[in-house]
Amino acid sequence: MTSPLPAPPHLPLDHYDWTLIRHQLDAEGWALLPGFFSPDATRQLAQADSAATLEALRPLLYCRLLPIARTWAEALQQDTPYPDDFTTWMQHNRNAGQTRPLSAIHRLGQDDYQPLTQHADGDAVFPLQLVALLSDPDKAFTGGEFVMTEQRPRMQSRPMVLPLRCGDAAVIAVSHRPVRGVNNVYRVTARQAISRVRAGQRVGLELLLHDGR
Repeated sequence: MTSPLPAPPHLPLDHYDWTLIRHQLDAEGWALLPGFFSPDATRQLAQADSAATLEALRPLLYCRLLPIARTWAEALQQDTPYPDDFTTWMQHNRNAGQTRPLSAIHRLGQDDYQPLTQHADGDAVFPLQLVALLSDPDKAFTGGEFVMTEQRPRMQSRPMVLPLRCGDAAVIAVSHRPVRGVNNVYRVTARQAISRVRAGQRVGLELLLHDGR
């Protein structure tokens, strides 16, 4: 019988400098959370069938990331209401016809990859999400780098490789974020991908704070 997964409250949300994380998200569109999952939690999650056991983590992350979401929405002149509590936010999702879970554990084998994508389908989209690596890039697989691209106005796309190690997580922009230029704020479009796995199996986690249509 499979042992139960560890309860999400043990995760070290309080161990990180969230002011620094906010600055990194504003500057780069992503921020690394090293050692987010313990070795035991990482192993158990890597063997799980879905990310449903981490449902209790969503409201905790929502509260941490809510100030950033509101600041970004204001800068982009978006009229998206982000309520104080996650339960009310989920009701906004249901009212918008968004009931499909987007969080998932992904397993990519040799020659598999994830093409460029973004989870921005719907009227109630939270602009930040969590991604994590649940297998060891030194032992379990090669290749499979987590890649983000940003498209800035009148500029070529900028690729970024996130330096994820086993058990690490990162908060990333889901689709759009504001960037302050010399004269004004402009809109940057972000997408994410996973490069081709050359050997072994890569196991990763995506945790979204909104649901899909």
